[in-house]
Amino acid sequence: MAVVVVGGHTRNIGKTSIVAGLIAALPQRHWTAIKITQFGHGVCSANGEPCDCETADHTIAISQERDRSSGTDSSRYLAAGAERSFWVRTRQGQLSEAMPRVRALLAESENAIVESNSVLRFLQPDVSLSVLDPAIEDFKPSALRYLDRVDALVVPAGAVFAEGWGGVSLRTIERKRQFCFVAPEYCTTELAGFVEERLGVLVEQVQARVNARD
Repeated sequence: MAVVVVGGHTRNIGKTSIVAGLIAALPQRHWTAIKITQFGHGVCSANGEPCDCETADHTIAISQERDRSSGTDSSRYLAAGAERSFWVRTRQGQLSEAMPRVRALLAESENAIVESNSVLRFLQPDVSLSVLDPAIEDFKPSALRYLDRVDALVVPAGAVFAEGWGGVSLRTIERKRQFCFVAPEYCTTELAGFVEERLGVLVEQVQARVNARD
């Protein structure tokens, strides 16, 4: 089982489109897709607006999406070809309480793709991507906190990064592998190929360990 994590520094920059694009490009992976949303005081951390993701008991909720046509993020995963899709909601800063249930979902999945920044605090994924757009100043603390750990950046074509943007050193950005996109096509062939290559190497490493034990 492999895990791919897709995060980003702010809202509405293509994270869900990239997740859906990877699902569609790599159907042989039989994806379970998970969207993680944190809320606080009736405001969703995904977009800073009033939301309906706050649970009735103000703790945790995990729901399985079954409608491929509603247009929600979790529905878009199914429409792209995910075998299962889940929406995880927690209070801001309390993702740890949901992680046992998230780990259980991962354990029963052939391969999983997770849309989240904060999950990197608890998981070491096999591939981690972060979407960055220097034209937008807002930078989530969670995205900044784990930027060093991501394997590659997904950025708009022609993006120009300035020193200090979002509190990030240019050196951090420049040493990361970058994949450019032109909206609305966020997931390029090159990006899908990169993810598939990394997962293929993982399979080879696991098989080598199995053979060594035998």
